[in-house]
Amino acid sequence: MAKSVLREKSYGFAIEIVNLSQLLIAERKEFVLSKQLLRSGSAIGALIREAEFAQSKKDFINKMSIALKEVNETLYWLDLLKDTHFLEVVSHQKLHFTCKELVAMLASSVKTSKSNL
Repeated sequence: MAKSVLREKSYGFAIEIVNLSQLLIAERKEFVLSKQLLRSGSAIGALIREAEFAQSKKDFINKMSIALKEVNETLYWLDLLKDTHFLEVVSHQKLHFTCKELVAMLASSVKTSKSNL
């Protein structure tokens, strides 16, 4: 299988989210928001992986659309963590930028797939 930029970017992002979640728990003693961030941030890549073996084009679009929703939710948790001073601005900017890249890639994939139905 050819390397997928979306697959690799979402996997790398999930690693960053896992590391951030561990840091928030260990150093900041933040347990609730970090778990929400972990769930949504790691679900993105998992859904993209699921979409690789979708049963149909509609199933593929559905999984990629849900991944897009998870990216949006992740953006929410990142913003909330920054605005409540659990996350430094520099860390937020880096992760926020990656989320925006994932949004663009997923939205493009969904749009292209819908146009080919």
